[in-house]
Amino acid sequence: MASPNSETGMDSSAPIRDSPRGPLDYVRDVARPSEEAAETEESDEKPHVSKFEREEADLMARPNNGPGVTDDEIRRTESRNSVASRRSKVSQTISKVLSKPSKESKKDHLQPTILPLSELERGIVGWDSQHDPTMPLNFSRRRKMTAVVLLALITLMAPLSSSILSPAIKYYTAEFGETNATVAAMPVSIFLLGFAVGPLFLAPMSEIFGRKIVLILANSFFCCMEIGCALPPNLGSLVAFRFLAGVGGSVNLTIGGGIIADLFPIEERGFAMSIWTIGPTIGPSVAPLVGAFIAGSIGWRWAAWICFIPSTLVTGLLVFVFPETNHRVLIKHKTSKLRKELGRPELESCYETPESRSLSNAAILRLGLLRPLKLLFLSPIIFTISLYISFVYGTLYLMYNSVPTVFQTIYGWSTGVSGLAFIAMGCGYTAGLIFFSYFSDRSVIRLTAANGGIYEPEMRLPTMAYFAMITPCTFFWYGWAAEKHAHWAAAVTGIFPLGLGIFGLWMPAQAYIIDAYPQYAASGIAAFTVLRSLTGAFLPLAGPALFANLGIGWGNSVLGFLCIAMIPVPIIIHRFGRKIRKKWPVKL
Repeated sequence: MASPNSETGMDSSAPIRDSPRGPLDYVRDVARPSEEAAETEESDEKPHVSKFEREEADLMARPNNGPGVTDDEIRRTESRNSVASRRSKVSQTISKVLSKPSKESKKDHLQPTILPLSELERGIVGWDSQHDPTMPLNFSRRRKMTAVVLLALITLMAPLSSSILSPAIKYYTAEFGETNATVAAMPVSIFLLGFAVGPLFLAPMSEIFGRKIVLILANSFFCCMEIGCALPPNLGSLVAFRFLAGVGGSVNLTIGGGIIADLFPIEERGFAMSIWTIGPTIGPSVAPLVGAFIAGSIGWRWAAWICFIPSTLVTGLLVFVFPETNHRVLIKHKTSKLRKELGRPELESCYETPESRSLSNAAILRLGLLRPLKLLFLSPIIFTISLYISFVYGTLYLMYNSVPTVFQTIYGWSTGVSGLAFIAMGCGYTAGLIFFSYFSDRSVIRLTAANGGIYEPEMRLPTMAYFAMITPCTFFWYGWAAEKHAHWAAAVTGIFPLGLGIFGLWMPAQAYIIDAYPQYAASGIAAFTVLRSLTGAFLPLAGPALFANLGIGWGNSVLGFLCIAMIPVPIIIHRFGRKIRKKWPVKL
């Protein structure tokens, strides 16, 4: 049996039809009920015949000059017919308002994934049937959502830890006697450097050995390093433990996208990703608030303990509840089991190719380690979109470092209260979450239907241009409000667009990479994460010098102008992404 090109079974090589319509038209199409669906509903409704209409029908059935038909009777019938007509119009209007399209419409689903089945007579091991319950795509809804919720919880922990120390910089620098501002920010930024290193080997390991084992081991390592972060004897050891904690904690962001691709078909991934991403988006915005109160009350070291305790509990749940989801690994284990049970060493997995059969485990691991780097540097699409998101992500962590200082020095807020400013960013994340979870899958279904049933990954990207325009607003709004000492509410409100814009950019970009490379989704997200984390690690280090030389207003304006210059990036990828992918394919 031929091996499918991807675990989703979807063919993304078919040409997409050119359309002159803009991204806003797609949003309108999603929000507007389908006319075809409305016609179907109207044709299915049973007509209501009122008493007046029956009397009119009886009257009209009589001969024009027939007996018993008087002028008074005709006038009464006409009057009642007028009343009935008005009532009928009102009834139809109410029905249209209250009626909802069926959730089980055939248009709500793309073509189902065709699973490779076992053919033992040919020595091939695959799935037992298209409805095999051991196939992650066929898991029950409850089991899938349990896995996604656990993934969201554990993914919350590392991003929470990444920025929870930002309000405590002055406390640990005072304890360790550090006066250099750049060195003082290192424990915060170095965590993201670990985020950049970890995905390079954790992603391929999850594709070779399985998602669950890598998820558990890496999170256990993260928990151990958090103990070191709570008990460092000096600043150097704090930096080292923070780096190692970032390496372990990066696993959730790295392979989470692959797990979503394992569990959900294309038309359901947007909603699942929005649930999973609650952790890594809400976590960093809540962390400065939590860290500020911890540092100002019970001590900055407790920031690490607060991350360690829930991380350990959720990791324990992963051991007993979380399922293995990697399709290839599941069939690999099934093949090994059948070889022993049936005494047939020649059996092979349906996902194996002649090339993979000839490779040793060391060679497979080496190729897996190179895969994220190949995707990052040989795919113009992944490099460009990763570079754009990386810059925006770097400005986010620059804000995490600078906002507490701004509100403490300009507005006289305490360390604990200054963290409240990030509530505005959390509100922006929430608004972006609601928008993405509602529109993403619906737009994919409608655009695929309009494209003759052919799905293209670029269908995830139409709304990115609008969020790219929203993101720069924060830097001008917040920056100049703080520079001119405007009311604190003006500065806090100015942070909202950044949260909204980042979520609206980050989520479609991740979904696009997963759909473009579904078989290697973890490696694709790893490539995306590496560049993003490097920028997030080093850009904040330039913050103190930037604001010291230019001030809060012009310093933030520079960031805003750079964001404006990058607005064409998502537009170009949406319009020409498919052509670029086909012209420069990456051999993995």
